[in-house]
Amino acid sequence: MSNAEAEAAPPGGATGTVQSVDRALHILGQLARSGEAGVTELAADLDVHKSTAFRLVATLEAHGLVEQTGDRGKYRLGVGLLRLAGATTARLDVVQEARPLARKLAADTGETVNITVLADRAALYLDQVAGSSALQSHNWVGQRIPLHATANGKVLLSGLEEHALDELLDQLEAYTDATITGQERLRRELAQVREQGYAVAADELEIGLTAVAAPIRNAHGDVIASMSVSGPTFRLAGDKLDAATDALVHVALEVSHRLGWGHR
Repeated sequence: MSNAEAEAAPPGGATGTVQSVDRALHILGQLARSGEAGVTELAADLDVHKSTAFRLVATLEAHGLVEQTGDRGKYRLGVGLLRLAGATTARLDVVQEARPLARKLAADTGETVNITVLADRAALYLDQVAGSSALQSHNWVGQRIPLHATANGKVLLSGLEEHALDELLDQLEAYTDATITGQERLRRELAQVREQGYAVAADELEIGLTAVAAPIRNAHGDVIASMSVSGPTFRLAGDKLDAATDALVHVALEVSHRLGWGHR
């Protein structure tokens, strides 16, 4: 077996996993059960050399997933896990609070309602509810879309500080002739999104597709997600777009209230 093959083979001969990742997760599980453990104990539990266990623990420590206790050489779970858990909990809270309202919004507008969050350099679909007029059955949950070319993305960008925007707006790819590719123009549009409380993208990601999105805020007023109504441009225009926008802004505000933002 080659070194690469040995690295990919987890204990017990199972396939489809990476050994170092499998071992690191095993360490986290062991610390969760025991509360704390030393490198020697972890090495014995993994049946590996002490130096191997130390490298794994050092990597986990560098990411804040484990930390040393007052007892030298002992390790316990780190606060980095709390941050990861907190992010997951926040996303679950958004979906839980928004879904019944998203269903009603989809029923009222007849169009598709989506909920997204910022994920690296993209907007990640958390949830989707199709309206009665929606023809496509494709489920976008778990997929990512560009930030600058979508209504959801513009809303998520509008909630960022300037230094964060600088990192995300370095490359603005054109998807259609309507896509905004100039940084200054996009920044002006984001300022408008903040002022009016919603964003619109017509034919910017795909010709024939229009969406309007509004922010979902947490108890501190931070934009933590975006909710949108999307449909064919020929149908989601004029008075219908105005009506969908009004309904969407109201629903997104209600979700934000349920998450603790503002006063009822």
